[in-house]
Amino acid sequence: MTTEDGAPPKPALAGSAETTPVAAPVGRSADRPAADPPPAEQPAAERPATEQSATEHPAHRSARPQRARPKRSFLRELPGIVVTALVISVLIKTFLVQAFYIPSGSMENTLLVNDRVLVNKLTDKPDEIHRGDVVVFRDPGGWLAGGGERADDGGGITGALRDALVFVGLAPAVSEEDLIKRVIGVGGDHVVGKGNRVTVNDVALAETYVFPGDDPTVQDFDVTVPEGTLWVMGDHRSVSEDSRAHQELPGKGFVPVDDVIGRAFTIVWPVDRSQLLRAPKTFDQPGLQKSAG
Repeated sequence: MTTEDGAPPKPALAGSAETTPVAAPVGRSADRPAADPPPAEQPAAERPATEQSATEHPAHRSARPQRARPKRSFLRELPGIVVTALVISVLIKTFLVQAFYIPSGSMENTLLVNDRVLVNKLTDKPDEIHRGDVVVFRDPGGWLAGGGERADDGGGITGALRDALVFVGLAPAVSEEDLIKRVIGVGGDHVVGKGNRVTVNDVALAETYVFPGDDPTVQDFDVTVPEGTLWVMGDHRSVSEDSRAHQELPGKGFVPVDDVIGRAFTIVWPVDRSQLLRAPKTFDQPGLQKSAG
């Protein structure tokens, strides 16, 4: 066999094979060796701890068991809860609302013996007290000297316990120095009781709240209420020792507004008697608003 130029072909070397060159793949240099295949991924259990933590998903890390926080004992927290409740109760009773117990029948049938009422202690200023309101007030001086409307609040351990509950506002007050009556006249009013009727600034009151069978008054009086004071009367006129019965005292039967604790606005006990205490409509008569000056 001869080549195209007539020369005999070169003999092939022993142990070698004739090959045909192959074109290099696109994008890879023909003289660059092929990359080694990636090593097989090791199971997570066989990987080092640092490698596992770096490759684990955050959700997997959050699923790890956490150190349990010690639970607070309810019994340990109970004293704090009780103290907080007592402090709040004292603040409410001192500044906002206080419960009172009705010890006598001087306000029947509006209020009965053993009724419990709530008193708004924010209404204790002259411009916040109106005719017809039922108010609780401290003894102006000598009204309870004879003990006519006092209530026996007990003694010994029972009395001490009751005083403690009253102090924190968890029991209604039964004080020897507090009374409850209806406001008939305010500062500047001309109040007259005569001929079995009561007038305020020459306007007759329709006193439907007076105890059935009682006269509006059997005791005549004619007063002009000084500024800063009140003229008060009980609804059970025949048994109430109110402003009419104390005209001979230094205060002449008038109650200083400074002695008012607050306005009774609702009966809360017994439940079947629960109701709001509103001023009767007779006190809305236009003529009453004209003071005696």
